Amino acid sequence: MLELNPLLNKQNGVSIYVQLYQYIKKGIEEGDIPQGSRLPSIRYLSAQLKISKNTVDNAYQQLMAEGYLESRPRIGLTVLPLEQLLLSPFPRENPKESVENETPVRYDFKYGDIDIESFPLQLWKRCLNKALLDEPEQLLQYGPRQGDVGLRTELANYLFQARGVRCSMEQIVICSGTQHALSLILQLLHSDNRSVAMENPGYGGSRSVFRNHGWSIDPISLEHDGMDIERLRESTASVAYITPSHQFPYGMVLPIQKRLSLLEWANHTESFIIEDDYDSEFRYQGRPIPSLKALDTKGNVIYLGTYSKAFLPAARMSYIVLPKRLLEVYHHKCRDYSQSVSPIIQKALYVFMNEGHFTGHIRRMRKVYQKKHHTLIQALNKYMGNRVEIIGQKAGIHLLVKVTNMSTEELVKNAGAAGVKVYGTSSYWMDGKETEPSLVMLGFGGLSEEAIERGVAELYKAWFA
Repeated sequence: MLELNPLLNKQNGVSIYVQLYQYIKKGIEEGDIPQGSRLPSIRYLSAQLKISKNTVDNAYQQLMAEGYLESRPRIGLTVLPLEQLLLSPFPRENPKESVENETPVRYDFKYGDIDIESFPLQLWKRCLNKALLDEPEQLLQYGPRQGDVGLRTELANYLFQARGVRCSMEQIVICSGTQHALSLILQLLHSDNRSVAMENPGYGGSRSVFRNHGWSIDPISLEHDGMDIERLRESTASVAYITPSHQFPYGMVLPIQKRLSLLEWANHTESFIIEDDYDSEFRYQGRPIPSLKALDTKGNVIYLGTYSKAFLPAARMSYIVLPKRLLEVYHHKCRDYSQSVSPIIQKALYVFMNEGHFTGHIRRMRKVYQKKHHTLIQALNKYMGNRVEIIGQKAGIHLLVKVTNMSTEELVKNAGAAGVKVYGTSSYWMDGKETEPSLVMLGFGGLSEEAIERGVAELYKAWFA
């Protein structure tokens, strides 16, 4: 059995499991860990390196998924042979081939990353195993067109308890991501007027789906509390797409008065509202406001949710709650469609929810992200004070930061030179030229509290020192 001695740095902002994974992967590719070698057990390596077994397991699972390792009965994890053509064609020691001036990324404030260290991997593996053992024959087929019946039943119960949405499992359709869900929704909407009103700025991924389906987009500007409803009333759009519980990317929460006005607009114009409730689980200030769907009495709201932020992006799972009046259209138009999400993943998630683990996981992650949210705001105030404006502090796993006297391009470039990755927001505007200057997005879900603090300190040096 090999002895592994990686240098793991808990202060550099990169997850420990990622560092371990990269160390073993590099060793295999460069021949330091030869094919056929048996790696230490999870228990042994976690004790040796003084890290959690979950961390070691995460690294091993990623290596197995990429084909570097395999698990053999009564032997353990062994290194698989690599074809020479798959390896780098360059000599092992050839520093001239590297990019000379590229600064390694130490702190990546990427939006959408989740806290992998807090993910209940062992519990999820048990749910996957139970799903495979309980109904193996059914899981080898496509599964029900709308998705697993048990999962949809659990989801209907959860949506009522968490978001006030009253629906039956027959109204729910499981989809493989937000873009897929939107694509399906657009196929159900009969209208000669293929125009959609969208928040500007808003989610670019949704905008692309509308455009690809031949819909024109009417950008609706934002006020301090969300979409400008008066501007919406002037629009001729037949559909409104909105993120009311946490506007993307600005983060404001649409107040109850505007929600009622939005519903009144839909009823008066006989229009549909697509409510994208992408991360409503993570709210840190104020009292919860009911979802639009919870307030909808006329069947005008199509509710869209996802498991990517609250659970696991790799599950590739979102869902739609269709108004009852669209069910017949769905069954007619989509009768030949197959379910796009793996039945195995769906069944495992059903087990996870049915045993009560999902609500517990949400509660834990809300605390984890709230601490990170607080750490980020404190660090920005500590290091930058009134030199920055913090935008969108009430919910979610990202913030916007407006910095005085510096363009977004300069902010991103200077941060990158210091090993910190931050992101511009131009892709969220209908016209990139309208982008608010000096604005960057900071996602904090995938960084530790310590890394957030150090990352902001480095940003201060890069921007102001």
